[in-house]
Amino acid sequence: MKKPIGWAACGCLMMALGAAGVRAQTGAAPLGIFSDHADVGVVLHAGSARYDEARRTYTIAGSGENVWGTADAFQFVWKKIEGDFALTAGISILGAGGNPHKKAILMARQSLDADSAYADVAVHASGLTSLQSRAAKGEQTHEVQANVSAPKRVRLVKHGDEFSLWIAGEDGKFQPSGAAMRVPLKGPFFVGLGVCAHDKDAVETAVFSDVESKHLPTVSVSGVSEGALETIAVASTDRRVTYASSLPDVGSPTWTHDGASLLFWHDGSIESVPVAGGKPETVSAGSASRIGWFYSVSPDGATLAFTHSADRSIYLMPSGGGQPRRVTAKSPSDSPGWSPDGETLVFTGTREGRLGIYTIPAAGGAEALLTTVPSGGFAEYSPDGKYIYFNSASSGAMEIWRMKPDGSEAEQVTKNGAGSWFPHVSPDGRLLAFLTPQRPDSGSPADTVLPVALQLMTLADGQVRTLAKFTGGVTSMPNPPWSPDSKRIAFASFQGLK
Repeated sequence: MKKPIGWAACGCLMMALGAAGVRAQTGAAPLGIFSDHADVGVVLHAGSARYDEARRTYTIAGSGENVWGTADAFQFVWKKIEGDFALTAGISILGAGGNPHKKAILMARQSLDADSAYADVAVHASGLTSLQSRAAKGEQTHEVQANVSAPKRVRLVKHGDEFSLWIAGEDGKFQPSGAAMRVPLKGPFFVGLGVCAHDKDAVETAVFSDVESKHLPTVSVSGVSEGALETIAVASTDRRVTYASSLPDVGSPTWTHDGASLLFWHDGSIESVPVAGGKPETVSAGSASRIGWFYSVSPDGATLAFTHSADRSIYLMPSGGGQPRRVTAKSPSDSPGWSPDGETLVFTGTREGRLGIYTIPAAGGAEALLTTVPSGGFAEYSPDGKYIYFNSASSGAMEIWRMKPDGSEAEQVTKNGAGSWFPHVSPDGRLLAFLTPQRPDSGSPADTVLPVALQLMTLADGQVRTLAKFTGGVTSMPNPPWSPDSKRIAFASFQGLK
């Protein structure tokens, strides 16, 4: 799916096509609601497009190595528009052979250059359905995979800079897939249908039926309308939706001990859903009427620590559900985390008007103040137990710090000045994951919803890279998000923010 395009081998063809790599078929037969079609990028075999007015179908044949990486090669049927829109179609990929990742796409594209910024819905012959995007010219492509295979109809929706994938099943009713990405397209841009063979030596065909293109009014009101639980692969940056909700009151995912399911918060309850997708089940919390966003699973997987919203105290209960037991006598106490041996809880508490980071025996007992912070908290032990990582604005901006488990030798870890939130060290101890706001002076993920970047720091050398960008907030990644094998991270993303 991600094989790079062979630029050197096709250099002579690229010169023939021109710098943009576009072969246009102007003056051809009418193309329904679209204006023209073209081969974008380096292709060895010309594509074609035909509109059947009686059947209201578009039959598109395309070659090309891929729509991925930093440049694309495919057949594109398009028109130019401005503003927000919804593009809808049923898709049928013809032929049983060929590459299983040959794909039919609904796309919005800044230009016809091979390396243009774009967002698309891609339906693969294998059934894989994803939202792909290249946020800026020449950058890498990223994707969010839906948890539905080979849907009957798909829809690409643009609201502002946000693109989202909607899916309809046999009943024809569209539901949000949970996949959303931000691509800032400027001025007029291209919208249409495309086919890529995923094989430079082949030509593949797809039929698009009941195609609809609707202009959407610009909505100026800020707000969040949908939420999704996602996982992202650290090695490839591939994102996959585990669960999508038409409401934004989902979040705070963490993995079960066996790595097979995600626990998540939903409107005051903890629920469990298979990582591959499925129907969530509520984890019974006995007499605890409303659980807060902050919770974590003990190292042996047997016990759940959580904050009870009613009294802002920390409780423990069996991770499979049961009657909770109160641990902290004082409140508010939030954001409980476990020591590697499972004997101690670290948490954030406010006592006599001062915010601090505390520890308390999991079996119960006296709490101990480790340090005070002007704001922040969200403390968590490192897997080896040598440090406690936490948030603090002691240096002015919100940054990530760490200290010894007794509160001594505090040191600042991040220094980006833009805000760093919710520190989580991978189980193998190599990587630190955290969130950084992407809009200056727009608040923080701890008290609002805003565009954020999921960052990874290699602890050995302090190097930081961006793993993903999405709309996030306090329930995106407050709890331990790492899979047990340190290969994936779970987080909550949201749609609808303008």
